[in-house]
Amino acid sequence: MPQAILFGCAGPVLAAEEKAFFRDADPLGFILFRRNCETPDQLKALVADLRDAVGRQAPVMIDQEGGRVARLRPPHWPGFPAAGRFGALAVLDMEAAEEAVRANATAIALTTGAAGIDIVAAPVLDLDLPGADRTVVGDRSFSGDPAVVARLGRAMAEGLLDGGALPVIKHLPGHGRSRVDSHVSLPVVDADLDTLERTDFAPFRDLAFLPWGMTGHLVFTALDPDLPVTQSPTAIRDAVRGRIGFDGVLCSDDLSMGALAGPLPRRAERALAAGCDLALHCNGDLAEMRAIAAAVPAIGPETAARLARGEAWRRPASDRPVEGYLELVQELLGRLPSL
Repeated sequence: MPQAILFGCAGPVLAAEEKAFFRDADPLGFILFRRNCETPDQLKALVADLRDAVGRQAPVMIDQEGGRVARLRPPHWPGFPAAGRFGALAVLDMEAAEEAVRANATAIALTTGAAGIDIVAAPVLDLDLPGADRTVVGDRSFSGDPAVVARLGRAMAEGLLDGGALPVIKHLPGHGRSRVDSHVSLPVVDADLDTLERTDFAPFRDLAFLPWGMTGHLVFTALDPDLPVTQSPTAIRDAVRGRIGFDGVLCSDDLSMGALAGPLPRRAERALAAGCDLALHCNGDLAEMRAIAAAVPAIGPETAARLARGEAWRRPASDRPVEGYLELVQELLGRLPSL
């Protein structure tokens, strides 16, 4: 069985030593970033080489939310709007916003799918809340209203599925109250459990049936005052799997982020021991990957079953041209007042 991890790679072309490492380590799959994406032909070749390295149709993930978080960008790929734009449209016309989100997500999935990428790390179900660090969430969120986030998140997930990609809800159980950037340091959220149940957890609970999810690196004192969710058996058991009811494939956010402490192999071990199905290491540093691979086990039967259930969600990709979806998105977003 493959190892319970997704790895990145260093650049736009797979080096021989990387290919040899991936062949021997056999990670479950891969994640791509802007450093890996130069042109459509180059990207398609890279994805094929990654799968060739492990000898199977390994899952390949990318963060392609739109707005600030988009690894594929003009001039070679379309520019996709941020989630907050659709949330603004929802204030005027919820049905139009849902239609626009679904069309935009289908265009995203068709664009990533043209390169062979089959998992898109979206929708973001975190709330855009006052006082939070806007570099973490901000306009990556559809809204501060849990009901709006749930409706537009569902539309995005449906659109990604229509385009042939699997969606990943993130960042469980909610990153909207973070006052520091978890890429840099560990956020601590002191909200009480009743408040979290009514707000932060609500969109995730509404979409808990979806096939993949990603944890957030933050401490909720009401769940576990000592450990970030990614490494907390209590938070994953009681909140993610329990109160929210998510039973899909759960991967960690990036192990390299500043919110986590300790050696990278230990970070991976703690995430998997806490209840994550998969760990995620993104920066493509080969020395780090070798150290992590020595500590990460093969996926277990429960994870294998979740992965199989996730694969059953796949749909044939729409054969409508991407341009048609993008035109619809622009038409609907054109209803917003000019800024």
